[in-house]
Amino acid sequence: MERYIEMSDGHFVFTRTFEPSNPCIGHIHILHGMAEHSGRYTKFARTLNEAGYAVTMHDHRGHGETAAYNGTLGFFAEQNGFDRVVEDAHELVTLLHAQFADVPLILFGHSMGSFITRRYIQLYSNQVDYVILCGTGNVTALHKMGNLVAKTLAKQLGKETESKLLNTLSFGSFNKQFPNSKTSYDWLCSVEDEVQKYIDDPYCGFIPTNQFFVDLTTGFMSLNRKKEIAKIKKDLPILLISGSKDPVGEQGQGVYAVAEQFVAADLQDVTVYLIEDKRHEILNEDNQEAVYQVLLRWLEKYDTR
Repeated sequence: MERYIEMSDGHFVFTRTFEPSNPCIGHIHILHGMAEHSGRYTKFARTLNEAGYAVTMHDHRGHGETAAYNGTLGFFAEQNGFDRVVEDAHELVTLLHAQFADVPLILFGHSMGSFITRRYIQLYSNQVDYVILCGTGNVTALHKMGNLVAKTLAKQLGKETESKLLNTLSFGSFNKQFPNSKTSYDWLCSVEDEVQKYIDDPYCGFIPTNQFFVDLTTGFMSLNRKKEIAKIKKDLPILLISGSKDPVGEQGQGVYAVAEQFVAADLQDVTVYLIEDKRHEILNEDNQEAVYQVLLRWLEKYDTR
């Protein structure tokens, strides 16, 4: 089922719901990444349905059908956009989970969606049962520098102006570790057809605005503070899963750095799983079925039926 849901500030967000034919054993809400949309997770959602999970997802502000209906591609909000996107997720999950209230709630966040998820559980972890962070990465001094540059560009060139400079600084080096790359997006996935689908999708690969980068980097710095990480409930099971060649996760080093932050905050159940030789979008790699099984086996550990 597809529908728009009005947020508390009047903005309409596009949502998708996939219900299992078998008795529901859990509810998974998917938060997609930057410069893409929830429609790219349809196959994954149907696989989860077959395993008994209800799946919901939405297009973030500035993305996909949400942007097409009442926004601009690559633009969250005039100010505090990252916080607003996190609150969108909370409002939607609260509403959508009401129809599956007797089963566990699992958040699945990919890439930018994983950062949104990380902030979500700092604020609302008591409402979440399990978390999967896919293709996440560490927050570094470069993000702080990027925040300063983004603020300057937004002031000088306009908030809704495409930020080619910051887009290049953010992703321009990601292809370097992959020799003989045929496109600018080979770092996403080793399957050429999947990369081409991304390139051909009008809702993918767009250049975000100056204000988007202000909001994103501001959010990164907020969720990286120790006092914020300490707010997460200590018994929340978290799986960090990425490709071992994912540049966003610094080939695993950034993923482990995030896990170490959780452990330092006394979280009791933190697992890291790296998919050998795979890139950023592990759900679209040539061994995607095996990746699905890794995720399902991790969830099955907590099945108390």
